[in-house]
Amino acid sequence: MDAGPQQQPDRPGGSPLAGDGPAAHRGWLSVAAVALGSFAIVLSEFLPVGLLPDIASDLRVRVGTAGLMVVLTGLFAAVAAPVITVAASKLDRRVILVGLSTLLVLADGLAALAPGFGVLLLARVLLGLALGGFWAIGAGIAGRLVPPALTIRATALITAGISVATVVSLPLGAAVSALTTWRLAFVIGGVVGLVALVLQLVTLPRIPSQQRVRVATLGALFRVPRARVGLLGAGLLFAAQFAASTFVTPYLQDLVAAGPATVTLALLLFGVAGIAGNFVAGLTLGRSVLGTAATAQVVLAAAVVVLPLLAPSTPAVLVLVVVWGFAWGGLPLAMQTWMSTATPAGPETGLALFVTTIQLAIAVGSVLGGVAVTALGIAADFWLAGGVALAGAVVFAVLGSRRSAAAPGGTVAEVGHDREDVAAASTVR
Repeated sequence: MDAGPQQQPDRPGGSPLAGDGPAAHRGWLSVAAVALGSFAIVLSEFLPVGLLPDIASDLRVRVGTAGLMVVLTGLFAAVAAPVITVAASKLDRRVILVGLSTLLVLADGLAALAPGFGVLLLARVLLGLALGGFWAIGAGIAGRLVPPALTIRATALITAGISVATVVSLPLGAAVSALTTWRLAFVIGGVVGLVALVLQLVTLPRIPSQQRVRVATLGALFRVPRARVGLLGAGLLFAAQFAASTFVTPYLQDLVAAGPATVTLALLLFGVAGIAGNFVAGLTLGRSVLGTAATAQVVLAAAVVVLPLLAPSTPAVLVLVVVWGFAWGGLPLAMQTWMSTATPAGPETGLALFVTTIQLAIAVGSVLGGVAVTALGIAADFWLAGGVALAGAVVFAVLGSRRSAAAPGGTVAEVGHDREDVAAASTVR
C-alpha cells in the first residue's frame, strides 16, 4: 500500500506535524478525512433504525426480527474494538484506517444489494467489524496529525462526526424510506464512506504504531474508579436510548397514527434538535461534565416515559421528540469527555473499552426493546427505556460525584483540566 504523502519525521510527542504552513494544513485535511470516516461508519450503523418497518415488509420478516440488524452490528463492533486494538497495535494506523474504511464501503454495498435478510445480516456483521476498529483507533490519532496545542480541537472534530451521525441517521433513513426504497439509504452510507476512503488515501501520512497494547493493558482500566463510573453510566444510557429509539418509527406509525410525512418530520426534528444539543453540550461541559451528562439523562428519561401518554396529540409528540433529540444530542460527547480524563494508558485503550461497552449496550437495549414490543407493546418498551435511563442518571450522578476528583492512577485531577479540555473541544462546534 502506498505510504501516503511524505511527512516530517515524528517528533517526540508523536505528531509528524508542527507549526503552521503546508504541513499543518495537510494535517487538518487528514483530520477531516478521519472525521468524515467516523461520520460515515456511525451513520451506516444507525441508518436501519428509521427503516425497520420497510425492511421487514420487503424482506418478509417481523419488525422485532429486523431489529437484529442493529443487534448484530453492535455485538461484532463490541468484539472488534478490543481485538483490533490489541492485534493491530504494531501496524501503521494509516493502513488500519484505510482497511476499515474499505470494509465499510463493501458492507454498505452488500446491504444495498441484499436479496434476502440473511445476506443483509452478513453485511451488518462486516459493518460491525469496521465500526469497532475504526471508532477505537480513529478518535485517538488526532495528536499524530496536528501540533500539540491543537490536539484537543482535532480530537473533538473527529468525535463530532460520531455525535452528528447518531442524530442525523434516524431522520435520513426515514426520509429516504418515505421518498424511495430503503436500499438507497445504504447507497448513501457507502458513497459517504467511499469519499472518506479516497480522502484518507490522499491525505493520511504514515502513522507508525507507538506502543504495544496488550490484553492486560485493557483490563487495567477497570481498576480506575473514574473509568468504571464512565463505562457503567455509558452502558445504561445507550441501552435505554436504543431500547426506545430502535422502535421510534413503529411508535409514530402505530400509537400516534402518523403518516409518512409526519414520521419524516418528527425524525427530522429529532436530528436537528440533536445537533443543537451537541453544540450546547460543547458549551455546558466546560462548566460541569457530570452536571451536563446527568441532567441530559434525566430529561431524556422523562421525555421517553411521557411519549406514549401523549400519543393522541401529534403536536405534543413533536415537542417531546424535539426535547428527546436535544437531550440525546450532547450525551455521546459528554460521556466521551468523561472517559477522556480517565484513561491511564493512552486514548486507544480507553476508546476500545468505551466502544465495547456502548455497542454491547446498544445490542442489549435493542434486544430488550424487541422483547418488550413483542410481549407487551411499544408503550411498555418506552416506559422500560425511560426507567433504565433514569436509573443510569442516578447511578452516574451519585458515583460520579464521588469519583470526579479521581484521575488515572488514583491522583487528584484538577477541575480546571477538565474545563480546559472541554472548552478547547467546543471551539470546533
